[in-house]
Amino acid sequence: MKKFIVPMLLILPLWLSAQEIKIAVVNAQAVMNAMPEVSDMESQLATLQQQFQKEAKIMEDEYNRKYSDLQAQGDSLTENIRILRLQEIQDIATRMENFAPMAREQITKKQDELLAPIQEKIMKAIKEVGEENGYTYVLNYGVLYHIGPNGIDATDKVKAKLGIK
Repeated sequence: MKKFIVPMLLILPLWLSAQEIKIAVVNAQAVMNAMPEVSDMESQLATLQQQFQKEAKIMEDEYNRKYSDLQAQGDSLTENIRILRLQEIQDIATRMENFAPMAREQITKKQDELLAPIQEKIMKAIKEVGEENGYTYVLNYGVLYHIGPNGIDATDKVKAKLGIK
């Protein structure tokens, strides 16, 4: 076994240096921002957020109305009715407290659901551009800190693959 590993370790650097390594970079965020699917996604998320805001406003208005009614009626209510009304107000307050995190969770879930096919489409295009152009590695700008003068920017090729100008 040792006789096999030592020669391989000696040959490996020669083999690696003989291979042409082509590295390209892609600004995946720029590609994503140029895709029409992203504006559709943003519009759907804005609509969902507006629905949640509308529902929160309804709950807040109900809370304020019931609280104002209780204050206005003051001492004219019997103790039992006053306790029931206070319990109603507390129930609304609890619903309001639980609603905000639930709404954020639903918006995040919807965003992930809408974003997944867009990201998949970009990754497929990056892979195809890499294969078509013989790139050994394709890096995303978000990860790359420096690109030398001989670096290849494949962002436009990925956009072209996706039919984006």
